[in-house]
Amino acid sequence: MRVFNLISYFLHLPITLTNTNFMNEIQQNLYNLGARRIGVFGIPPIGCLPSQRTLKGGTLRECAEKNNELAALFNTKLSMEINYLNHYLPSARMVYIDGYYLPLDIIQNPTKYGFDVSTVGCCGTGTIEVAFLCKYTCTNVSEYVFWDSFHFTENAYRIIVHDFLSKNMNLMM
Repeated sequence: MRVFNLISYFLHLPITLTNTNFMNEIQQNLYNLGARRIGVFGIPPIGCLPSQRTLKGGTLRECAEKNNELAALFNTKLSMEINYLNHYLPSARMVYIDGYYLPLDIIQNPTKYGFDVSTVGCCGTGTIEVAFLCKYTCTNVSEYVFWDSFHFTENAYRIIVHDFLSKNMNLMM
């Protein structure tokens, strides 16, 4: 019997996600519905979300690096899968959109992008609350990278979307 830790198990998984009926069904349904140009976002550095800093970042609330490693590994496999699908589905144009490195840079260097706070969210205490659990908000949301413990603020999303459009729109045409 082989014993895996989380990283080694993930690396052991097949390269393509199409080995499951579920993924085959999704891609075929989208294609059958006429989808030919599809952008697929990768996972952000989930270990740096305020919730994960609170739950897994220790007393200093640092980024949970194991979570980030898994996100990066998943993104690598996802990118490979997108490349595979471009060959598997005739006339399809699928693009992998990096959702990891720019958000990580925004989180690690908030002032470079006009933010002051990147370790907590604007709502509630900013450490674990999300959506309806937010009973109050910060006074200046434009200073924050995160709205709550999971979601970026509108200003952070604006930066991410602008980067996506400038780098990837031509690939979708």
